[in-house]
Formats: sequence, structure tokens, C-alpha cells
Amino acid sequence: MDDSDEGLPDPAQPVEIPIDGVLDLHWFSPKDLRTLVPDYIDECEKRGIYALRIIHGKGTGALRKSVHALLSRNPKVKSFKLAGMDGGGWGATVVDLHEPRGD
Repeated sequence: MDDSDEGLPDPAQPVEIPIDGVLDLHWFSPKDLRTLVPDYIDECEKRGIYALRIIHGKGTGALRKSVHALLSRNPKVKSFKLAGMDGGGWGATVVDLHEPRGD
């Protein structure tokens, strides 16, 4: 490791991300989506966060399609749609999770 690497996280170590309902995928590799998105949904649910925003960027749309495919197969997801213009437009997806019923 040289001086230019000082202060950078070790890529071999897991990085803890905040669980606040906003997941910015710009910091992750597309190959990590398959586990990242469902794990993030699980952690949000545990914390009582049922409205999420996933930032995938605009780009070619490939990442958005992958995210939407994962969301459409996840039973915890009630609905999802592209964010409005004040929430990132088609560069982000808003997700509503099923909330537990108070039986």
C-alpha cells in the first residue's frame, strides 16, 4: 500500500452502510445486486422502514432493469415505481414494502 491509498477502505473488508431507506447503488458492483437489494430490504423491514428509494442512476437502464427484476420477485415488496422528478426521476426507484398487520 502506498501513501496514495491512505485513508481508503480495504476492498477485502465488508463496508457497513447506513440503513435509512435510501440505497445508492453507485458505490456497489452490479454483481452484488442479487444479495445486496434483498438484504437491504430485510434490514429496512427489521427497522420499521417500509418506504425505500433505490438510486440506480439513469445510464443505459440495465441496472434499473436488474433492480426492478429483483423487486418484482421479492414477496416483501408491495409496489415500486420510478421516482418523481423531485426524487431522482428515472434514475431512482421508490419502493413500498408490505407493513406487518396489527392482528
